[in-house]
Amino acid sequence: MSTLSAASVETPAVAGEAEQKKPLKPCCACPETKKVRDACIIEKGEENCTDLIEAHKDCMRALGFKI
Repeated sequence: MSTLSAASVETPAVAGEAEQKKPLKPCCACPETKKVRDACIIEKGEENCTDLIEAHKDCMRALGFKI
């Protein structure tokens, strides 16, 4: 059972190192605001979702994307 615990501890460290090497892609950034924004645009149209669009842009800017 201690072997299983050791493997569990090592796996996140390796995954964390891989995340640090790969830059964040715009398509994967801010999934929370992106999902809500996209649903609103589909249901109501872009002109009715400006607040959600701006919230997503703010999130992207906070992560360093130039929008």
